[in-house]
Amino acid sequence: MQENRTILPPKTIGIIGGGQLGRMMAIAARYMGYKIVVLDPTPNCPTAQVADEQIIAAYDDMQAIKKLTEMSDVITYEFENVDLKAAKYIEEQGKLPQGAFALEITQNREKEKQLMKEAGLPVPAFSIVTNGEECKRALENTTFPCVIKTCRGGYDGKGQIKLSAKSDGTEAMEFAEKNEHCIIEQWVPFDKEISVVFSRTQDGGLEFFPIAENTHKDHILYETVVPASINNQVEMKVVQAATILAERMQIVGTFAIEMFVKGDEIFLNEMAPRPHNSGHYTIEACNISQFGQHIRAICGLPLTPIKFLQPATMVNILGEDMEHVLNMMPALGNASIHLYGKDGIKPKRKMGHITFIAETIEEVNKLVSTYEGEE
Repeated sequence: MQENRTILPPKTIGIIGGGQLGRMMAIAARYMGYKIVVLDPTPNCPTAQVADEQIIAAYDDMQAIKKLTEMSDVITYEFENVDLKAAKYIEEQGKLPQGAFALEITQNREKEKQLMKEAGLPVPAFSIVTNGEECKRALENTTFPCVIKTCRGGYDGKGQIKLSAKSDGTEAMEFAEKNEHCIIEQWVPFDKEISVVFSRTQDGGLEFFPIAENTHKDHILYETVVPASINNQVEMKVVQAATILAERMQIVGTFAIEMFVKGDEIFLNEMAPRPHNSGHYTIEACNISQFGQHIRAICGLPLTPIKFLQPATMVNILGEDMEHVLNMMPALGNASIHLYGKDGIKPKRKMGHITFIAETIEEVNKLVSTYEGEE
């Protein structure tokens, strides 16, 4: 574990990855007085638009990584598929408080599920296969429906296939043969999907944001409602599971865990060692955002005790929604619209998000209905 250093403004925070999460980290850091340098291969990426400097290079370009390390007093990342060699180098230089271990686990579904299982946490039944024949044998002992996923890569539903019956076995075998390292998971017939976002300091300080309830469309997060409609028993299980993982993995910064809820049971799905799409509501609905807490944690500052201000719903803005959002802006005085500054509008691409807050969840629902009803 690295020495717990306090990094104070106007020192420089390096960010690997220049998308919307990096942008919102950078904005939170700029409010606090920090300087920002971002490493991303795309010129004028969303983070670069609010940063002091950009290093334009591939994420695994070690010369660029060394330059970023020299320019920065502390470094963070906005996605989990960071080159492990690069992460370990930065950690050795004492500038990656989050460490490389959380990356190593979360960028590999086998390691992720094994760690959860070894920690005694509830996960769907799973098996690992590396070719078509192993897949065939595994499916003989698997209850349908199930899902086969690549162990590395894949997001927003990419890199996976749902298998409804044994007749889908041929497609699964071809998938396994092509992708080699795969995980087959039991399909959980859940009542709802939730996520818990929390932040942790190097000395073990832990703060939880309110648990969120998520709705997906075409495997992409569409809407996050807070607070989630879960009972106290489920909430206790969620916080307990997250605390166990936070301690076991020695998490630093903001971290997210997606879970399924079935009755009073929970099943852990996936983890993200960074701020998360389902935590965007925190910008308006809490006294400090997931990004502000993240910056405090990686800079060795104490976390702010979290206060939930008002019920909220966050709705993602995809490429196909942009025209509607822009047309609606004059009528959305009670909504907070965040556009990410991405170059090029494409279907299914996350272009921004809208957060609706009000005194009651019923009022929030009315605001969302007004927005959606115009489509």
